[in-house]
Amino acid sequence: MTVAKMSQNERLKVIERARSHAPFLARLGERFASALDHFVQGTAQTRITALLAERWDGEADIMPFLRDQRSELALLTALLDLSGEADLTYTIETLSAFADQALDDAVRAAFDERVPGEPVQGFAVIGLGKHGSHELNYSSDIDPILLFDPVTMPRRERDDPVEAAVRMGRRVTEILSARTGEGYVFRVDLRLRPTPEVTPIVLPVNAAIGYYESQALAWEQAAFIRARACAGDKALGRYFLDAIRPFVWRKSLDYRQIKEIGSVSQRIRDHYAGGQKFGPGYDLKRGRGGIREVEFFAQVHQLIHGGRDASLRVPATRDALAALAKAGRIDADEAEQLAESYALYRTIEHRLQMVDDQQTHSLPKDSEALDRVARLHGLKDGAALIALLAPHVERVGKIYDRLIAGEEGEESQPLTPRDDDALTAYLSNLGFAAPESVAQRIAAWRSGKVRALRSGPALEALETALPKLLTALSKAPDPMAAVMGLDRMIDGLPSTINFFHLLDARPALATTLGNILTYAPALAEQLGRRSALLDGLIDQSVFNPNPSVEALLTAFSDTRHAVDYERHLDHVRRLVGERRFALGVQIIDGMADPMEVARGYAHVAEAALVALADATRAEFEAAHGRVPDSEFVILALGRLGGEALTHASDLDLIYLFTGDYMAESDGAKPLGATLYYNRLAQRVSAALSVPTATGRLYEVDTRLRPSGAQGPLAVTLDAFERYQKEEAWVWEHMALTRARPVYGSNNAREAVQAIIDAVLKAPRDAAKLRADAAQMRADMAGHKPPSGPLDAKLIAGGLVDLEFATHVTQLTSGAGLFPQLDRALPALVEAGLAPDAIVSAQQLLTRLLVTLRLVCPDCIDPPDVTKPVIARACQAESWEALLADYDKARAVVAAWWDAVRG
Repeated sequence: MTVAKMSQNERLKVIERARSHAPFLARLGERFASALDHFVQGTAQTRITALLAERWDGEADIMPFLRDQRSELALLTALLDLSGEADLTYTIETLSAFADQALDDAVRAAFDERVPGEPVQGFAVIGLGKHGSHELNYSSDIDPILLFDPVTMPRRERDDPVEAAVRMGRRVTEILSARTGEGYVFRVDLRLRPTPEVTPIVLPVNAAIGYYESQALAWEQAAFIRARACAGDKALGRYFLDAIRPFVWRKSLDYRQIKEIGSVSQRIRDHYAGGQKFGPGYDLKRGRGGIREVEFFAQVHQLIHGGRDASLRVPATRDALAALAKAGRIDADEAEQLAESYALYRTIEHRLQMVDDQQTHSLPKDSEALDRVARLHGLKDGAALIALLAPHVERVGKIYDRLIAGEEGEESQPLTPRDDDALTAYLSNLGFAAPESVAQRIAAWRSGKVRALRSGPALEALETALPKLLTALSKAPDPMAAVMGLDRMIDGLPSTINFFHLLDARPALATTLGNILTYAPALAEQLGRRSALLDGLIDQSVFNPNPSVEALLTAFSDTRHAVDYERHLDHVRRLVGERRFALGVQIIDGMADPMEVARGYAHVAEAALVALADATRAEFEAAHGRVPDSEFVILALGRLGGEALTHASDLDLIYLFTGDYMAESDGAKPLGATLYYNRLAQRVSAALSVPTATGRLYEVDTRLRPSGAQGPLAVTLDAFERYQKEEAWVWEHMALTRARPVYGSNNAREAVQAIIDAVLKAPRDAAKLRADAAQMRADMAGHKPPSGPLDAKLIAGGLVDLEFATHVTQLTSGAGLFPQLDRALPALVEAGLAPDAIVSAQQLLTRLLVTLRLVCPDCIDPPDVTKPVIARACQAESWEALLADYDKARAVVAAWWDAVRG
């Protein structure tokens, strides 16, 4: 990127500055006088573009060809950099582009020598570090990983595959790094490969994948943030990187990894102690507040959040800082400051390396040498350079110190006592009302009898987290309930190591966990199956606005999982679990209105239904083909149709299909249309409801289909229409008022909706309808009485009475025919068919139902500690005020239902 223009005289002064203070550039100027002419004439960037387009032709001697290219490009890049005519981005991207080109030419030359005429395939170069992120410095090593595929890499007939690949790798390295009369191209460091002391320099690709999936260390995870396929068989390189992506970008946070990166940084500070003190001799790369700490700052936050947010998987450091700030993961001002400092550091680093083409990062200790670097940069002397860098070093150091220090103000705590009496006294001092009972739980955890706490690392993680965890739980609304909930969680977890590391790294999580364990047993049960759900609390994603069905469907239909049906099902189940957990937490935390949460639950269910139906249908079609001129349609009823689910709602579904029921599918195993769609419907129901390792999604209720449990699972649209018009009972038409087509093409859903509209708007005997509805409600009350005084659904004047009144009014008047109650009731009020107060009554009853399904599923008597949470969710000032509002709402509903049924 060009950022400035200069006159020829100004460019000549830049050349003189380079000659005076950089012996390496002076020597290059003597060798490449034409390059100096290009710079003076203002065509340096044009010449660089030509150099990058000039590839080895297979005829020239590869070693002098690449060295001459590198030397001329190094001179031109340096002059553009020193003049300010090109910025840092242009410089590092140009150097990185040449590294790609040189590597690719070296690989082609090695292939040409060992297997003439064979294509370059089965041998890939993975660029790491600054090369991988297009940020290569002026005099840099490159740190590639070399991979080969034993099946596709050409080799001589008698060559062993590994030996052939190693010979190829050695030749590539020699072409680039051997010093000749023309110098070298790049120093090549292959030590970033797995266990370099014992592994060959070129690794079989599948062995490398296996290593990174199972054995890799924290620093290796961070290294692959900036990895890319840069030369050779790039398709093979991309295959490798795609395979290890889950290792790099983990959905579940591992704070052992994050802590290890912090400790790596601290070890670097300790190892390079001589370069830590700012001043002459300061190490720009490894010193406190230097280049490495800016990079680590970005990478730590990318590792924490990048598994869930693909926009943060940005290789270049300044781009990563900008992405993190945009996503709200780091402070925007700090991101800007770090990026500004990083750009200055990298620029001065280039000045240091231009002097003698040495890979140095330390400011010279000698004052004369320091002056030379400063003057090369255009400053008066070394003191001016120190003054320029000082505020940046101090600022970056403070920002990074806060990162590796952990929670601000956090103090280390002594380990929890092991002696029974001492432990009981310790717990009593924390405020536990029953310290002996808590001590017994802790003793059971420590005994090693709990499955998830049998290993040494698990017990070590427990002891590390225990002081902070117990302190937080002692302040929970119901400490004993929280401890017992935690005990059930631990008993259900397959592993607790990362769980306790998370709590130790983020003590505030323990407070939130205490609230969940106290208030919401359903959420605690979810956590007991998947501790990774805590990740959403760490990165605050649980509090994000509820996504639309379309956005959820995009996430659920991730194509990386689509090739494997079972993996795809588990992918959807996992994401549904995360979203339902998030919605529940929003209620507990008071962050969302239960009315919105109910809509959110419905959107999650609808998106899951569509995603799983798509996947199941594709799997089914692979075996049985398609039925010509026919398609599958799903109708949602009940709370899903009305877009107001609770945490525990079933899905009421009707399966339909269009076309001729006599038709047959066109696959390898053809089926008649009726059998075809009934089997497909069974599989969709199973995908939604069968328990797996990741849990069950939803119970599916199909009893509202034509002829109920006695009828086929899926019927044609014609049969559905005929049944609704000729045979359906009143209660089935009432159920149809909340029907909504959710799966199928637009045309098919419109056809189903047209049938529903015609049935609902058909003339009917109002008196008979009211009498039938009243009898049905009485029968229901006898068969299924309310479970307690707070059963807002089944109690007299509750939601069922409200729904009966609504549906009878809709069917007798033809008004307000919306499946959603929060749309239907205002329309009925506006038409004068319902009392004004019914809207607020429905809202309160719905809020109460949604909240109680989460915190008190039996609806009998919530614990006293939970009552304020329920009142707040229902927008009441107190529990007593909520009960008064509840009575008023029931009275409004009861009066309307009495009026409707006559």
